[in-house]
Amino acid sequence: MKTPARISRAVAAGVALALGLTLSACGGGSSDSAGGGGSDKIHVLVYGDAANKVEKQLVATFNKTSKVKAVLDTIPGADYQQKLQTIISTPQAPDIFFNWGGGSIKPFVDADLLLPLDDFIKKDPALKSSFLPSVFDSATVNGKPYGVPMRGTQPVLLFNNKKVLADAGVTPPKTWDDLLGAVKALKAKGVTPIALGGGDQWPTLMWFEYLYDRVAGPDVFQKALGGDKSAWESAGSKKALGMIRKLVDAGAFGTNYDSVKFTDQGSPTLLATGKAGFELMGSWEYSTQQDSHPAFAKKDLGYSSFPTVAGGTGDAGNLVGNTNNFYSVMKKTKHPEAVAAFLKLQYSDEFVKAQLGIGNLPTTTNTEKFLGASASPAYSKYQFDLVKKAPSFQLSWDQAYPQSASTPMHQAVQQFFNGGLDTDGFIKAMQALPTA
Repeated sequence: MKTPARISRAVAAGVALALGLTLSACGGGSSDSAGGGGSDKIHVLVYGDAANKVEKQLVATFNKTSKVKAVLDTIPGADYQQKLQTIISTPQAPDIFFNWGGGSIKPFVDADLLLPLDDFIKKDPALKSSFLPSVFDSATVNGKPYGVPMRGTQPVLLFNNKKVLADAGVTPPKTWDDLLGAVKALKAKGVTPIALGGGDQWPTLMWFEYLYDRVAGPDVFQKALGGDKSAWESAGSKKALGMIRKLVDAGAFGTNYDSVKFTDQGSPTLLATGKAGFELMGSWEYSTQQDSHPAFAKKDLGYSSFPTVAGGTGDAGNLVGNTNNFYSVMKKTKHPEAVAAFLKLQYSDEFVKAQLGIGNLPTTTNTEKFLGASASPAYSKYQFDLVKKAPSFQLSWDQAYPQSASTPMHQAVQQFFNGGLDTDGFIKAMQALPTA
């Protein structure tokens, strides 16, 4: 998935820097560059999207009392991974940066660019104990912590337009056969059954992640990630690919999905305007719709878990997605004490309330007591219950694998969807991915 995390609209404000970055500064005066800042600043680099309103709020809170001021820099979501890779080892690197933990930061750890957070945690144990262990540990590399959770857990859900489904006599599908039936009914109404931002590639990957889990359970992917390339040619793998092929051939995604993107509001708008019935997307779909289509988000945005598969071995409660996003710290920062103080805000009551206010679900140990005050209490409680009960929460494939695998993985997924790769071709492409 994802590049993934979320995006509602690209952030255009800011100054153009070398390397083509678009940055926006707030709270701490003007931005010098992403991380090259003066002696009285720390630069915080984040993925540019609707959730930035919370990050701006926390920067403003920090700057009220800190002598060292924080400057928030953003990169539009579609460009984030590439631009981060470009600046991470240059003087333009930030002090603190947004990431997905796991494979997304391992190359930076291996290059000795990141600061282990052991000393921070020794001085402030709550920096670790305030978060759910399973989430905090997903930013641990080589036994050391390198990230602090900074947004919310992001399970992938099957979102729907309630009005479109009602008009077609369709209900959220509980089984795969239900989904195929819904596709047929929506097509008969002249509606694209499922909105897909195939132009971004990572939204397409979500269909593979869930079907592999539902058909064969999480072990197949874990074996592949661990270097067992034969997992990709297993019976479960081939069955999941066959089901994907059938869904595409049934016209579930229309015919122009590769010219549609999530990152420029294409697929969310199809759902919100009634031109599509469903969209499989991370939980940030809510904040995206709340930001761009608030009336739809309030009245007609529905959601359900991914359908079950008859005969599949994956538990119906299993989730895929991102356990959270994280802040990691560059080893070269000149203000480690200010950085540590900024990170403390990520488990504050203010942080939890603000994230819930835009539909995100923080993974702090005190989150549950604030659920009733979220932007949508029903949505927050639904997610919280899913995450709490999930037997398995599989990290997005393109975040679990090293970042060097992301592009060839996305290309293989897109080509299989388009018919450019058959089952054997897709299997060979996945077997060729680097796992370390």
